[in-house]
Amino acid sequence: MSIRTNRRKFGARGRLAALTLVVAGLVLGACGSKQDDPDTRPQTERLELMLDFYPNADHAPIYAAQEIGAFRDAGLDVKIRTPADPGMPIKMVTTGRVDLAISYEPEVLLARDKGARVASVGALVQKPLTSIMTLRDDIRSVKDLAGKTVGTAGIPYQSAYLRTALEKADVDPDRVREVNVGFNLSQAMLSKKVDATLGGFWNYEGVQLRRRGRKPRIIRMEQVGVPTYQELVFVGHMDTLRERGRVLRRFLQAVARGARALRTDPTVGLDTLLKANPDLERGLQQAVVKETLPVFFPEGDFPWGYQNADEWKAYGEWMLENKLLQAMPSPTALTNEFLPGHGV
Repeated sequence: MSIRTNRRKFGARGRLAALTLVVAGLVLGACGSKQDDPDTRPQTERLELMLDFYPNADHAPIYAAQEIGAFRDAGLDVKIRTPADPGMPIKMVTTGRVDLAISYEPEVLLARDKGARVASVGALVQKPLTSIMTLRDDIRSVKDLAGKTVGTAGIPYQSAYLRTALEKADVDPDRVREVNVGFNLSQAMLSKKVDATLGGFWNYEGVQLRRRGRKPRIIRMEQVGVPTYQELVFVGHMDTLRERGRVLRRFLQAVARGARALRTDPTVGLDTLLKANPDLERGLQQAVVKETLPVFFPEGDFPWGYQNADEWKAYGEWMLENKLLQAMPSPTALTNEFLPGHGV
């Protein structure tokens, strides 16, 4: 199997106040608590979810929930769809063709900056997965990128990641040659077309390279000056949040069950995932799940899927400073309303 690279790829604890999200007069902020839905099975309702990419280990909690019957128990008939291209998920949400989509925090903020009425309702992956990666022994830090060639996928905010990392390391960005290698990031390193890449995921490409006998050196984004962000989030349209809130809540509760099952046994859901995508290699997917498991959960005593408003604010400020956004993002970009244990 070829190395998968096709990706589009607010903090003191005392300030982790829940957001208030107002949608058509409804307060949707996480400003209290309410009981989860009772165990009695509700009437079955359909929910359509579009992934950000083809089914893979990054989606393990979803397939674990499917395998243990959590969707069925929540009265949900969940149809999982795969996008034809990485730009589709949020577009499908904005046009009402799916109820939820998995996307990326920066993509949510970019879409809202252009007027899309969408919000993130929960985090699937809590930390950045995007990383700087190299196979060269003489590159041990960002400072060693001076005079080198770095391959990216040509995504503007990832180019801004590179500039931020270089400036923090006191490296003149003009001393580093950035080339667009499309989505062939790992292959560009293996063929020595570039000295390093920025865009591959440390939990996936990194694991896959190691399984191929290579020794990638990985530098994570939050370690080099880029504000931390949540790599994968569930995105819904504001109208859907208002009209189908209880259904979304049941869905996220079910995925939370899947994530907890994974924490007990990382192989849960693997058969269901491989059935959804027979091209996957079982050993690789199992290794990636184990590598990713810690970032499927928030730090501290917060419910699965929790989104830190202060971290989102800091990341939005960084995007604005780097001229990726026209205006500072509104706090309504996210809500924790639908997570287990949260509510009005």
